[in-house]
Amino acid sequence: MRGKGHDSAYIIHDFQLMQWIGANSFRTSHYPYAEEVLEYTDRHGVVVINETAAVRLNLTIVAGLFGHKPISTFSPETMNDETRAAHAQAIRELIARDKNHPIVVIWAIANEPAASEPGVREYMEPLVKLNRELDPTRPICFVNENQANIHTDLIADLFDVICFNRYYGWYLNTGDLEEAERGLEECLRSWEGKYDKPIIMTEYGADTMAGLHTMGDIPWSEEYQSRVLEMSHRVFDRERRWRASMEFCRFPDSV
Repeated sequence: MRGKGHDSAYIIHDFQLMQWIGANSFRTSHYPYAEEVLEYTDRHGVVVINETAAVRLNLTIVAGLFGHKPISTFSPETMNDETRAAHAQAIRELIARDKNHPIVVIWAIANEPAASEPGVREYMEPLVKLNRELDPTRPICFVNENQANIHTDLIADLFDVICFNRYYGWYLNTGDLEEAERGLEECLRSWEGKYDKPIIMTEYGADTMAGLHTMGDIPWSEEYQSRVLEMSHRVFDRERRWRASMEFCRFPDSV
């Protein structure tokens, strides 16, 4: 291990792996990357979705992870005007630093906020407006999570690109890839049917334990991880007429 800081050798390592699989884009999840990374992408033509560090503005999910009672995400006591002011400053700093990198094609202002909770629109709308004022030339997105579907989402119309994280076959329909394939396709169809906007699947896939091999669709095995990716790619290939794109999660980790 070489630590969490910027590492020039690992930049080359990671981007060579991306080139090996034919990848041509990534999202800076879930924080702005070192400037050296963007300088590298400018030189090598790798497209970037540039994201602020506003990850998981969703206290319902956080409470569930720790077994606590759900509380409102947006309130005077939780995510409030002070939070939004800090968020706005993060957007200002990100755009000021990276606006002249031609390879940055989308600004992502949040990952998995509570997009179906009361107060989310009042929180997000001023931030979208600010981003457009600072850079009217690039599209803006946020990354939606599974609790906010087409019936409950309150903010997708504010943005230019539909981005969502969906783990069909992993968190959803675990171990049942036939049902997972139907669910993923229905999800893409439902969003395309509601919004005439590009769609990016910003996270998908399955975790694994390296070296674990099993018969059948057994979660955590290397075979199951491969089958989840194959299933997902079949759906994406069928939906290309809907301008669907994808970036799978946790590449190039050991999983």
